[in-house]
Amino acid sequence: MSAGAVRAGRLLAVSDLHVAYPENRRLVEESLVPEHGDDWLIIAGDMAERVSDVEWALKVLSDRFARVVWTPGNHELWTHPKDPVTLRGVARYEHLVESCRNIGVLTPEDPYEVWTGDGGPVTVAPLFVLYDYSFLPPGCATPDEGMAMAREAGVVCTDEYFLHPDPYPSRQAWCEARLAATEDRLAACDPQLPTVLANHYPLTRHPTEILHHAEFAQWCGTTRTEDWHRRFRAVSVVYGHLHIPRTTWHDAVRFDEVSLGYPRERSQRRWPVEPAFPRQILPRAVERLRPSPPE
Repeated sequence: MSAGAVRAGRLLAVSDLHVAYPENRRLVEESLVPEHGDDWLIIAGDMAERVSDVEWALKVLSDRFARVVWTPGNHELWTHPKDPVTLRGVARYEHLVESCRNIGVLTPEDPYEVWTGDGGPVTVAPLFVLYDYSFLPPGCATPDEGMAMAREAGVVCTDEYFLHPDPYPSRQAWCEARLAATEDRLAACDPQLPTVLANHYPLTRHPTEILHHAEFAQWCGTTRTEDWHRRFRAVSVVYGHLHIPRTTWHDAVRFDEVSLGYPRERSQRRWPVEPAFPRQILPRAVERLRPSPPE
């Protein structure tokens, strides 16, 4: 479809489905459905740990939505001891990309497509950018100091045990490679079109400022993407990972954390999560212009 052709439908987003939990799997089966045949769905990572669960959810959703756009979270990249698929690092990611392509799901390795519905045209860019431990806790000057503080607080991310960077020597090195490749692709996009940038991790540090454990921010992104929403003409930045669904605004750009999260978290939240499942990104809904409630 040409960029000038306007169609009905909505651009929706969700993340952190964690379908290994029966309650979440049931929500995906029964509630995560389009209202219009032209609805698109962005999935910003953390569908599950086992490849079979990821593939199940992608297949269910790709059969329902006109287009599904996926980018990985850290959980998909884990090599979990309960998963019979033992691939690690880049090989695991590439296996998931191939699974997506087999069912028509867009990935960060595919050409970015243009949303031409209401609020468009915009380039929808799924990003796979990792973290490099540069979101240091207050008072820390180096990643080593930050890691020591996290260990002391008992909040070390499980990635340290299950997310392998093979063949890169470290997660920082893998992040560096992803940053370079992704920046080049974004720079090559049509400069006349705005973008929706979708990444599992927040592109700026500000969303991590309300984390209960500041030490955990080290596993939540990189300072290298702090200006991407301005440089690459974003009208919306979609992310997950934090399990704190909300909308904030920075430099007149909307930032949407769109996670479903774990069942226990939803029962403990102090404000309604709707319309977070899924979140409407385009066209902009009037109610989303209100400030999000405080944490």
